[in-house]
Amino acid sequence: MIAQIEEFFNPKTADPPQDENVAIKEPVIEETEEVRKRTYHEAGFRDGSRNSGSPLALSICLNAIYARFQNEEKELVEKQQQAKEPYINEQKSKETEIKTLVISKESKEQQINKVETNIRAVKDHIEALKFEINDLPRNPEKYHISASKGASGKFWIGLIILMPLSLYLFTFYISTSYSAFFKLLDANSVTVVMNILDAKAFEKAWKDGSLEGLFVTFIPFVFLGLGYLIHMFGEVKSKWNYFKIGLLFTISLLFDAILAYQIEEKIYELNRTADDDKFGILVAFGKIQFWGIIFAGFVVYLIWGVVFDFIMKEHREKDKIKHEQLRRKKDIQIHQDKISDIEIQKAKLIEELNTFKTDSVAAQDRVKALQSIIDAVIIPTKEYVLYASEYMQGWITFVNEKLRISQHEKVVLQSECMESYHENLKKVGASEDAQNAVYVTTL
Repeated sequence: MIAQIEEFFNPKTADPPQDENVAIKEPVIEETEEVRKRTYHEAGFRDGSRNSGSPLALSICLNAIYARFQNEEKELVEKQQQAKEPYINEQKSKETEIKTLVISKESKEQQINKVETNIRAVKDHIEALKFEINDLPRNPEKYHISASKGASGKFWIGLIILMPLSLYLFTFYISTSYSAFFKLLDANSVTVVMNILDAKAFEKAWKDGSLEGLFVTFIPFVFLGLGYLIHMFGEVKSKWNYFKIGLLFTISLLFDAILAYQIEEKIYELNRTADDDKFGILVAFGKIQFWGIIFAGFVVYLIWGVVFDFIMKEHREKDKIKHEQLRRKKDIQIHQDKISDIEIQKAKLIEELNTFKTDSVAAQDRVKALQSIIDAVIIPTKEYVLYASEYMQGWITFVNEKLRISQHEKVVLQSECMESYHENLKKVGASEDAQNAVYVTTL
């Protein structure tokens, strides 16, 4: 510590001892740095002589020196203006940035409002579509759909009628086909009911063989298929389709006539005598049973075809409404997906808006901080350390050359003075290493 003090405050490099009555010159703008340094050096020598080099007095004097240094810097208007210029420029830049952020914030708020308006419009459209889905079955003409009201009720009524008719046709054609082609009629039971409508025809056919079973099983589907074809040809109105429909009806009638002919022939042969004519078409036409079988099958088949065609038309009416309902449900899903996309867009806009708000607040705080710097006095700590060290040299010079104490006491006193000096630098936030640091204080 002693070596450091002697090296830093070597009397050989210090200015010659000054008279104790030398006064500190008032700072003027024109004085040079060397003059100012010498002034602080002289002030340190003078104050040290007045206080006998006391460390406690040094601490008080250094506080006064720092206050004086502040006043001197404050009076150097041009220097202060030059020191504050970077802060003024930064403040202007921040104020411009704030204006830009305000414009950007307003733009984002407008975009968010527009997005919210779009979301509300889409949601309103979804609600309108939901209402239309419920209202379509009651008022299809309101939505320009050519579908009858109450089509669903007619459809179910027709379906209820069609089911027993279908069961009847299955039973009739299974029984008649089995009786016509495979059954051996009983001579003791020659009535139509007993020989045609056999309740166990399906079971007996499968017992007779798989061929017989498959034949009687699928024969009703032939007639149902003919009925379906008749309906399909009737969908498109044309002469060719009408010809096809007439041909299908003729085929159905001929098949029923064949069944009736086969059954009637078997019945006739069981009761034929030597005097009777051989069974033929003319004989069949004269039998009431022949026509009964035809009408029991073909007439019911016609009724079944009409009901089936009616049901299909009603189902088509229902399909129109269901199609429109389904289309609206798909539209709702599309709009809901659109809302999700818009919500994501809105979230991004809100995030950007919050960023602008945060940046704006930070910029405003920075402007306030810069204004505080501009309104205050900028203390260049590098210069203060320079002048404070000159003051300290003057003080130590007095202790070394003028104070009448032993060498040991001088060394101890110098150490205590150095501690007061470094404590002052720490107190005012100055450092010899802080070459370009700028400290601000408000007077």
